[in-house]
Amino acid sequence: MAGAVAEFMERVIARNPGEKEFHQAVHEVVESLMPFIDKHPVYRKARVLERICEPERVLMFRVPWVDDSGEVQLNRGFRIEMNSAIGPYKGGLRFHPTVYLGILKFLAFEQVFKNSLTTLPMGGGKGGSDFDPKGKSDLEVMRFCQAFMSELFRHIGANTDIPAGDIGVGGREIGFMFGQYKKLRNEFVGVLTGKALNWGGSLIRPEATGYGATYFAAEMLRTRRETLEDKICLVSGSGNVAQYTCEKILDLGGMPVTLSDSSGFIYDEKGIDREKLAFVMDLKNVRRGRIKEYAEKYPEAVYTAIDRKADHNPLWDRKADCAFPSATQNEINEKDAQNLINQGVSVVSEGANMPSTPEAVNIYIDNKILFGPGKAANAGGVAVSGLEMSQNSERLSWSRDVVDERLRGIMRAIHDQCVEYGKDGDFVNYVSGANIAGFVKVADSMLDQGVV
Repeated sequence: MAGAVAEFMERVIARNPGEKEFHQAVHEVVESLMPFIDKHPVYRKARVLERICEPERVLMFRVPWVDDSGEVQLNRGFRIEMNSAIGPYKGGLRFHPTVYLGILKFLAFEQVFKNSLTTLPMGGGKGGSDFDPKGKSDLEVMRFCQAFMSELFRHIGANTDIPAGDIGVGGREIGFMFGQYKKLRNEFVGVLTGKALNWGGSLIRPEATGYGATYFAAEMLRTRRETLEDKICLVSGSGNVAQYTCEKILDLGGMPVTLSDSSGFIYDEKGIDREKLAFVMDLKNVRRGRIKEYAEKYPEAVYTAIDRKADHNPLWDRKADCAFPSATQNEINEKDAQNLINQGVSVVSEGANMPSTPEAVNIYIDNKILFGPGKAANAGGVAVSGLEMSQNSERLSWSRDVVDERLRGIMRAIHDQCVEYGKDGDFVNYVSGANIAGFVKVADSMLDQGVV
């Protein structure tokens, strides 16, 4: 089996050189799927796995815009339309200096499986730009978003491709892009999700990814007759996902004790309560400050600056029960994972996309802890995006309680699928379960639709 995986990956790497994140994502999925495909040769004959690894369409375009000094700036825009077998392309837009083709192909590939798991009719896609909104004025962000949408609008639509937000793309950016799309197409449709409530957005959408990752952790704990009550939780990041993960942990009786940003992290042994979380939300969402200000406001907390030369992140070396990596890809390496185990962590629920390296994942599985991979655990965001699409189609707005209950139901359904396909005796391999469950729905749809 190892030989078949290696041969497959050789072909993928040769066709997609230099795209290490994409290679990593494909390898993790292929390892899970090869034994399953061997038992179901119809997928091999139709070369379904090879086709899923190849985007249906890759769009790349220049984005010129003018800054506040009157200088012309130039960025590169992307949209990866990966797979539309079960519905229109759906996935976020990321604005960050690290954006390049390989990262977006990895994210689009993961999105195909994630969207399939939600049980909603959505294909997978991803896009963005190497534009950095940090330090830019609102007018500069508006000019960039308008320039970006002036090309992207040709390729998206409510029944074709529905982007959302991702890192660097929040309500401000969604608003500017939606306004430009509406002007260019002269139509008001649900072409973007993550919209403001008064023009087509959904309640719970900002909270959805963090809430969903916490609900998934609760479902995993339920298999061992446990709850989040009194559990100490490590959370990385301090943006949208991390904030609402903390909020839902508090709702379910747990205690978050860490948050981080690109400069460092805070550890508050007494716990991040609702008052402290409100401070973080104002700090990050309104004042756009740094997390070290938390320790200045609450001196009992300890701030640790990031040491980029270190071989591990000390955030993950704290006594705890649960971990919620909610910052970015590959933030937990092999040493970090071992530190989590040594410190008593028995649950890891990924709020970010692929935050654990393959070596870290192997440590989770070898130690038989409850590990929710991103494509399952963080599917709450895209799930509520799908619910936003449904509300837009009906020209209705559902209540907060209705959306939250549907979100929890979707996360429970995702968990059940993972258990169905990943159960091995008393242990559930959620990685294999998520990959196989997500694959089957897409693959069967591709078989039904022929070679297209």
